[in-house]
Amino acid sequence: MIDTHCHLYDAAFDDDREAVLQRAVAAGVELMLQPAIDSSSNEAQYALGGPHIRHMAGLHPTSVGDNYRDELQQVERLLASGTMQFVAVGEIGLDYYWDTTYKDQQREALRCQLLMARRCCLPVSLHVRDAYDDLFDLLDTMGYDEWRGVLHCFSGTPRHASMALERGFSLGIGGVVTFKKSALPQIVEQVPIERIVLETDAPYLAPMPYRGKRNESAYLPLIAQRVAEIKGLSLADVDRVTTQNALSLFCRV
Repeated sequence: MIDTHCHLYDAAFDDDREAVLQRAVAAGVELMLQPAIDSSSNEAQYALGGPHIRHMAGLHPTSVGDNYRDELQQVERLLASGTMQFVAVGEIGLDYYWDTTYKDQQREALRCQLLMARRCCLPVSLHVRDAYDDLFDLLDTMGYDEWRGVLHCFSGTPRHASMALERGFSLGIGGVVTFKKSALPQIVEQVPIERIVLETDAPYLAPMPYRGKRNESAYLPLIAQRVAEIKGLSLADVDRVTTQNALSLFCRV
């Protein structure tokens, strides 16, 4: 299996990071993709390595502030440096949930990073919260017929899911799909399994029965099992297809 979105460089893992990695591999998670946040976490992120780790570069929308242009220059330098082989530009996007002070700057930062991804022939990992309509408006103004990437931790409506699929995106499905009152199972039921990739977003959003506790990549099979139940497939089939989906999308893994 491939955990297409987790933050194992987060301070939540400082006391047992190696054990967390070992548990993930033992659970069948062969690759763990690490999205970026901003320059303040770059050192911790890129110090994390090994055969099971791959990295992204990007500026998270909630890190967009007065200095966002300086941050974007650092992302561009990383992508152009050739010192690391990045699998995607991410996580990037729009987040209006916490604060809308920098809404315009978030849109500009996203536009710039989408162009970076195009220039580097990389997919994107998109973080979107309370901003799906603005996302699709921006994508459509950029004039591309189809995009390569994933809407990480998808939380939109069925209409948003359809709009994402029409534009070429896959949906990242994580622990929320296991929550009792989640509306996500109804969306997963309608989305082709070939357009789903699995993720944990560790240390956040742990699946049941670990909800409210620290998440980790070893819990990815719990998410896969729930997807299998929803789709009427075997766990082996979900493992096989979503792994191939991730390999095809993140072609440099």
